Amino acid sequence: MIDVADRSSASASKPWIRWQDWAGVVLGAYLILATMWTSTNGAAMSAMIVLGALLLIASVWSLAMPGSMTSEYSHMLLGVLLFISPWVLGYAEMMAASWTSWIVGVLAVIAGAAALPEANATHRGVAGQH
Repeated sequence: MIDVADRSSASASKPWIRWQDWAGVVLGAYLILATMWTSTNGAAMSAMIVLGALLLIASVWSLAMPGSMTSEYSHMLLGVLLFISPWVLGYAEMMAASWTSWIVGVLAVIAGAAALPEANATHRGVAGQH
């Protein structure tokens, strides 16, 4: 008999397959590209490009190393930074840029949090093999 839990935990430990990390790649790329059709100022554009690129990098890191807990926490931290950036960087009055930052920020936190249990299981499995 095949144990579904064993199969799902084994697939979670394989690189390049976790949907949460692919979602992070898409979110990061979207955030960078959104500067082409979203009205921005210098602060908004900088935040969207830099944080989008960092989210994309952290997501690729998670895809390549599925046991890395740090990369998942990075998704969540970048999501929080994106969410607060309109107020901190002074572009909250630019509604399109603000909403883009808020929505991508929340989705990045959700994707990172959703990947934590699988990353933790993979991390423990790798740590147990040392």
